[in-house]
Amino acid sequence: MLLNCHSYYSFKYGTLSVEDLLKELTAGGFTTIALTDINNTAASLDFVRRCKEFGIRPVVGVDFRNGVQQQYVAIAKNADGFREINEFLTAHLHEKKEFSFCAPDFKYAYVVYPFTSELRDLKENEYVGVSPKDLIRLPFTVWKNHQQKLVVLQTASFCNKRDYNIHRLLRAIDKNTLLSKLPKSEQADFEDQYRSRSELLEIYKEYPKVIENTENLLNSCSMEFEFGTNKNKKRFTTSEEADFDLLKGAAFAGLSYRYDQVTDEILDRLNKELKVIRELNFCSYFLINWDLVKYSMSRGYYHVGRGSGANSLVAYLLRITNVDPVDLDLYFERFINPFRTSPPDFDIDFSWTDRDDVTRYLFDKYGWDRVVLLGTFITFNHKSAFREIGKVFGLPDEEITRLQRNPNPAEADEYGKWVIRYSQYIEGFPSHGSIHSSGILIADEPVSNYSATELKPKGFPSTQFDMYIAEDLGLHKFDILSQRGLGKIKDTLAIIKQNHGIDIDIHNTKLYMEDVRVKRMLKKGEAIGCFYVESPAMRMLLTKLKAEDYKRLVAASSIIRPGVAKSGMMREYILRFQDEKRREEARREIPELYKILEETYGVMVYQEDVIKVAHYFAGLSLDEADVLRRGMSWKFKQRNEFAKVRGKFFSNCKQKGYVDSIVQDIWRQIESFANYAFAKGHSASYAVESFQALYLKAYYPLEYMVATLNNGGGFYSAQLYLHEAIMHGARVEAPCVNQSSWENRIQGRTIWLGFYLLRDLERTTGKDLIRERNENGVFTSLRDFVKRFPVSLEQLIILIRAGAFRFTGKDKKELLWDAHYLMGNSKKTKPEKTLFQTEVKEFKLPELWKHKLEDAFDEIELLGLSIQSPFELLKDELASDLKACHLPQLIGRYIRIVGYLIHRKPTKASNGKIMYFGTWIDLDGHWLDTIHFPPVAKDYPFRGPGCYCIEGKVTEEYGFISVEVSKMERMRNLSLEEVTK
Repeated sequence: MLLNCHSYYSFKYGTLSVEDLLKELTAGGFTTIALTDINNTAASLDFVRRCKEFGIRPVVGVDFRNGVQQQYVAIAKNADGFREINEFLTAHLHEKKEFSFCAPDFKYAYVVYPFTSELRDLKENEYVGVSPKDLIRLPFTVWKNHQQKLVVLQTASFCNKRDYNIHRLLRAIDKNTLLSKLPKSEQADFEDQYRSRSELLEIYKEYPKVIENTENLLNSCSMEFEFGTNKNKKRFTTSEEADFDLLKGAAFAGLSYRYDQVTDEILDRLNKELKVIRELNFCSYFLINWDLVKYSMSRGYYHVGRGSGANSLVAYLLRITNVDPVDLDLYFERFINPFRTSPPDFDIDFSWTDRDDVTRYLFDKYGWDRVVLLGTFITFNHKSAFREIGKVFGLPDEEITRLQRNPNPAEADEYGKWVIRYSQYIEGFPSHGSIHSSGILIADEPVSNYSATELKPKGFPSTQFDMYIAEDLGLHKFDILSQRGLGKIKDTLAIIKQNHGIDIDIHNTKLYMEDVRVKRMLKKGEAIGCFYVESPAMRMLLTKLKAEDYKRLVAASSIIRPGVAKSGMMREYILRFQDEKRREEARREIPELYKILEETYGVMVYQEDVIKVAHYFAGLSLDEADVLRRGMSWKFKQRNEFAKVRGKFFSNCKQKGYVDSIVQDIWRQIESFANYAFAKGHSASYAVESFQALYLKAYYPLEYMVATLNNGGGFYSAQLYLHEAIMHGARVEAPCVNQSSWENRIQGRTIWLGFYLLRDLERTTGKDLIRERNENGVFTSLRDFVKRFPVSLEQLIILIRAGAFRFTGKDKKELLWDAHYLMGNSKKTKPEKTLFQTEVKEFKLPELWKHKLEDAFDEIELLGLSIQSPFELLKDELASDLKACHLPQLIGRYIRIVGYLIHRKPTKASNGKIMYFGTWIDLDGHWLDTIHFPPVAKDYPFRGPGCYCIEGKVTEEYGFISVEVSKMERMRNLSLEEVTK
């Protein structure tokens, strides 16, 4: 009876989740209904999957509308009809075309037009829908004699008055208007509600033929769909046998590249993996990733294969990853086990400049009808729900912010109460579709079998459903990601080759894993600019773990994650690493657990540890253990399978006789970090990239820092990366019209800053300037520049103030006089080539006064950084000449030291109050670390960037030295007025 039901995936229109919709339909006595969301099929297959739980036979389709104006409803007779509807919807969404009044010739779908008084020609599969309000008009139209073509069209978008109010608020949000100004034409009728079957039979009782037509239409539809089977591309070559032969050959060919000596252990592991991959029919998945990596390497791109895929020796041999799972004893079952039905999951990172080309390669190779980006949904969270509801009620920003922070109805006025109430209702609603950060699907059948697609800004189509629905279907994503860390490595290698003629194979792990210089840098935390290991917290951790080798860096990469840190196990790992007595106590307390996790001293550090503990400690099967690991995400926690496995975990532990308090503590650890901790292979992949970066920085520090700056920096500001280059012997030069490129470049030991750093310099000015210089030679003077290059006075002033004409030997002020004289009243120069260039008369100016710090102020204003030392800008005299190198001899003593603030990290102390960790550089440019406990943090707060005089006690913990601050004061800088007066 219901042919036109909307869920809240009819974005900013419908008000019910799929589950609530099914509950409503069950209560209403329905056994078959059609879900037809507006212009999308986002929830269709999830609806089909969930219907079985509620004893409802699903039918799906689309409500085609232009805005809110309904054109017709299409209802799929079967899976072919669903594909037809998706193909039609996709074409219109891609071309942003409106839907015409007439539906296309669907072969496997019904069409229901909204009721009009005029007779229209209808095909065999087409009907006219009669809503309850149309029944009054029906006897007075020609349709009273054509009832064989009429069906019930009760549009269902909400359940009651509250839901209708939510609908109206959503419509106002969608139209970005006040609720009071929302036109009636942009809203649904209040009658568009979910009515029970008995209500509808009563409403249409005088038209039994219309009821019969409707039920016949629904009963003739059958949406049979198989979930959970692998729908990814099944064959890379012509057959599964040929796929296996190709995979095996490529894997064995990789042995000589990866190993100097191939042992029996390596061969046994390889044959075991190949056997499992073949049995589970995952050969094509490996080959597609292998092909992708080969393409990227042929183009000179650099990649990192990470995630649980790094647990695979086959992946290592195919060069998908650079992690040796034999050396690290990685748990292959975390990646693939015999119980797994879904394909494994590779995450492959490319440079941010290369990712789009790699993505396009996949589309071109495997077909634009079978490759698609994975969609996702942007939902209303607490903050956005309050913001949007507050706006449609006309509340000012400050009032909305106050309600967000204190959503207490007792303290709110009438409008405030409405905002609080309805914000809670829409929190979690999908607002609109978007794309997954990295997921790409490569299906064996056309994507239209499962979803309509939308064209995203870069020209790639995206599904209308998300990863959870995709996994239910059996479509498992390829993760193609981008990161700037790889851009640094790629660009460094290019600079090294260009400047030194050296080709480095950065994928050859033997090059850097045992390098003495790299190990020393790692142990001391000398990793500024290096991927994942440059943050203050990581530097502290590496020092405490004395992490000079690969395996300790792998552990560090995981225990610093929020989940492990939150569970308290990061500190416990450090303590057990440092203290053998503490390790023995842990071994005696829970010997079964310690035996399973001996490598990490009985501490759960990696995602695999959840599987190991669940399997060996709690006695769950491997597939149940993996459900437990995956189930830690909130989305999966909603599912019954997670609840069942959780229950079995506790019941099994009880049967084994474990103490309840111990089991509860282990579960707390699992729950607090499983969704945030890394897989060991993932940590290992990050560690490899860190080693690559460390190696390049160890031997080519200036080239590496230039590449770091050109790729957007990293954890710190550009100022610090320049400082790091200077510490390694660089001479840094401000932009110059004769030397600089758009990006930073290195010449010998000189780094020429790029024009991109000049905040207000237009990109076209910088690029055109470089082109003119390359084509016609360097500029000889400011006059030569103005003659040859069309530039506005405003842009010319920026270049002069930045020092870009210092090669002329003239002072900036003199150059500014010249610029105004040469440009006169014109907005822009227009160079014209003439046979004879007339010289403009030069004037002799008196010597103009200049302060040595004027350039520093110009640099800060124009570049956002200064080449000068920050300590040179101080107005106050230095209160101390103590440096960080002196602190090891002063442990336990109170000292005073001056530092320039680099970073501050807030955290909560055990009493819940805010404290800080501070990171600074001292007078020599070396690191200084501070701890600010809550009382000091309150009495002596950070007051923005700058130099501070710090007083406190020098402390040391496992080799990491810091100052426990007792007093701190920001020192005063000179002002521009003080410099120039």
